[in-house]
Amino acid sequence: MTEKIIIVGGVAGGANVAAQIRRNDSEADITLFDKGEQIAFSTCGMPYYIGGVVDKRDHLLVSSEKFAKKYNINLQTNTEVIAINRTNKQLTYQNSAGEHQASYDKLILSPGASAKSPELEGENVKRTFTLHRIPDMDAIERFIETEKPQNCAIVGAGFVGMEMVENLLERGIDCTIIDHSEHVMKLVDNDMAGIIEDHLKAKGVQLIMNDGLESFSNAGATLNLTSGKRIQADMTLMAVGIQPNTKLAEDSGLEIGATGAIKVNDYMQTSDPSIYALGDAVQTNDLLTRTPRHVALAGPAHRQAFIIAHHLQGGNTPYAGVQGTAIFKIFDLSAGAVGLNKTVLNQLGINYKEAVHEALSHAGYYPNARKICIKVLFDAENGRLYGAQAVGREGIDKRLAVLATAMKANMTVRDLPELELGYAPPYSSPKDPINSLGYKAESMLE
Repeated sequence: MTEKIIIVGGVAGGANVAAQIRRNDSEADITLFDKGEQIAFSTCGMPYYIGGVVDKRDHLLVSSEKFAKKYNINLQTNTEVIAINRTNKQLTYQNSAGEHQASYDKLILSPGASAKSPELEGENVKRTFTLHRIPDMDAIERFIETEKPQNCAIVGAGFVGMEMVENLLERGIDCTIIDHSEHVMKLVDNDMAGIIEDHLKAKGVQLIMNDGLESFSNAGATLNLTSGKRIQADMTLMAVGIQPNTKLAEDSGLEIGATGAIKVNDYMQTSDPSIYALGDAVQTNDLLTRTPRHVALAGPAHRQAFIIAHHLQGGNTPYAGVQGTAIFKIFDLSAGAVGLNKTVLNQLGINYKEAVHEALSHAGYYPNARKICIKVLFDAENGRLYGAQAVGREGIDKRLAVLATAMKANMTVRDLPELELGYAPPYSSPKDPINSLGYKAESMLE
C-alpha cells in the first residue's frame, strides 16, 4: 500500500526531504504544505540581492510549479497547517477556500524559524525591518528605492548584520552596528572578532558595542540606547537572531528540547515516531560533546533530509550531530569557525589549549599573498580538536574546510602536520599554514 507522506514547510528542509523521498520511492504519495508563496528560496542570498551582487530576484527562487512537476508532488502553497490530531493521524489546514483536513501515515515538520523582532516603544514599521524571508527582502528593496535612505542602524552583529553592512554600503547607505555584546560575531573568539572589527572600521562602519536598543522616538528615526546615547537613522534593520517555529509542534504535544527547538532522535523522529522534523526548528546534538544544540544552517538541513528519507525506506543511518561549520564574508575579508569556541568550552568546563598562527595565504614571492590568522582549540591532554577559527582575505574557506574535515575524522593536532595538502605558489606554501599550526599546537602537548 502506498504510504501517505505529508510535509509541513518548504525551503532547505521541506523541499529537500520531498525531493529525496521521491528519489528513493517513485510511488510515494507526497504532499507539501507551505504557508508562503515560494516553496524554496535562498535565504543566504538575500543580502546580495539587496547589494546588487545578485542582479535578478528570480535567481534566489525555486519555481514551485517546476519543483512540483519534477518530483511529482502535491504542492499546496499559501496554505497553513493549523492543527495536528496525532491520534487519528490527521491534520487541519487552511487556505483561501477555508479549513480542510488531510490524513497521513508519516508527517514531516519543517516549519523553519522566524526573525526575532522585539516590540519596542516608538517603533515605526515603515522604516524598521527584519531579513529572513523573501517578503522581508522585497520590503527593504522597496524602501531603498523609494525613500533613498542615507544611513541605517543595524541592531545585531551576527551573520545577517555582517552581511547586510557590506551590501548596504554598496548601495551608498552608511551603517552603524549596535550590539549588546563586547565584540561582533559571537561565533568566534574575541581576538578573531577584533580583526573583523578593525576591518569594519576601516570601511567606515561605526560600531557601538556593549549597548542595546531600548526604544524609538521621532517617528522611528531616533534610536534610544541603553547607555543614553541617541542614534539617528533613516532605516533600522533588526538582526538580533532567530527563534524556531515550534507552535504547531507544541500545540500537538510534541516534546520541545532544552534549546527551545523541537527535540528529535538520531533518525530525526520527534517524540511521536510517526512525525519527523528537520531544519531550523529542530534541536540536535553537538558532534563532539553530544550536548543539545540548535544550529540553523543549510548544510545540516540537507543532511537531515537524507536521514529522514533513508529512514522512511527502512534505513538506519543516524544523524551524527552538528559541528556548526560556518563562514561569512565582510567586504574583502572572510571569517569562519567550526566546532566550539572558548566561551562554550569554558561553560562546559572542558580543559583545553589554544594555538594561533599567522601566515601568508600563499607563497610570499607570488603576487597578492595575504595575511591569514588561524587557530585551533584542542584537548589539553590528548590534542583532540574541539574547534577552529580562521580570518583573512584569501584562502580562508579551504583552511576551514580542512579543519572541519579533521574534526569530523576525530583527528588530533598531532595529525595536522602530517596532512599532505595541495601546493603550488599561487595557492599555498610547501608547509601549509595548517601544517604550521599543527606543529605549534603539538609542541604545546610535549
